[in-house]
Amino acid sequence: MHAVADLHLAYWQLTSIKVLVILAVIPAAALTFGYVFLMKTMAHMQSRLGPMEPGGFHGWYQLVGDGIKFIQKEDIIPTAADRAIFALAPTVVLVSTFLLFVVIPAGPRLVVQDLDVGIFFALAVSSLSVIGVLMAGWSSANKYSLLGALRAAGQLIAYELPLALGVIGVVVEAGTMSLQGIVRFQQEGNIFGWHGIGDPFILTQGIGFVLFLMAAQAELTQTPFDMPLAESELVAGYTTEYTGFRFLFFYMAETATAFGLAAIAATLFLGGWAVPWVHGTMADVLGPFILGAKIMAVAFLIYWIRFTYPRFREDQLQAIAWKYLIPVSLANILLTGVLKVAF
Repeated sequence: MHAVADLHLAYWQLTSIKVLVILAVIPAAALTFGYVFLMKTMAHMQSRLGPMEPGGFHGWYQLVGDGIKFIQKEDIIPTAADRAIFALAPTVVLVSTFLLFVVIPAGPRLVVQDLDVGIFFALAVSSLSVIGVLMAGWSSANKYSLLGALRAAGQLIAYELPLALGVIGVVVEAGTMSLQGIVRFQQEGNIFGWHGIGDPFILTQGIGFVLFLMAAQAELTQTPFDMPLAESELVAGYTTEYTGFRFLFFYMAETATAFGLAAIAATLFLGGWAVPWVHGTMADVLGPFILGAKIMAVAFLIYWIRFTYPRFREDQLQAIAWKYLIPVSLANILLTGVLKVAF
């Protein structure tokens, strides 16, 4: 939000505005993805008539009705649960999502904080959600919740590695960990001397992009990596005992994190807010729309996989991470380093 900083506001005023912006982005992202993908895209792909009917035009009232349903439900805490930890767990998961949006740039000056280690910060805070998940599973005093939390911890730890390693190729090629720096490198680059589309890393880091998407799918515990929430095995996993707005917090965190990871993928591999011929103030105006379009394209791939494939077994999930994704990501880093030195 450097554009806001130009108004010479006090530090507390500037910080308050930044916090309010991110707090508004999280429910907006959750509503957007919930409506566009979970309701409409899934309904079309699976020929589900329900989400297409309520509320008149194209079933617009479905999401509103679901939100009202969650808010008016009674907040129940099991008798044997650890009340303080049980109540705090959804907030910890949501805070992890909140921090993810701090470093995602939407324009040359539209970023809450342009850190020199922006991508490192984003990957670090995205892994904090596992703490909230473990808190939820352990404090629920429910064996299904605990099993789901332990599954989630093992899954997130395994797939944090390919998620981070898939990004290293981009960092090596761009020579910076700043997300703004990575965007500008792609904007100002060229393909064999042609500047028409810049140099989006999807062309040179396609392997990293695939690795990132697969690891992000597992980070979101979405099908085919939804073992921690497997309803046929664990009822609802670590969310089994949650109702009302606390369950809604988990839902918002999942969909908003999907938005955040799609934004990071769009920034790292598709040029983020930038297109080669747009600069300055015009980039600040058009940047959010350009980034938004790229986010929706990446998110479509994430949710397309979710709606298409069946759930893996737990041993298959771990094998994919340790036997395939991690070795491939290491090979991609080696290849990138060799080409960087050679060319």
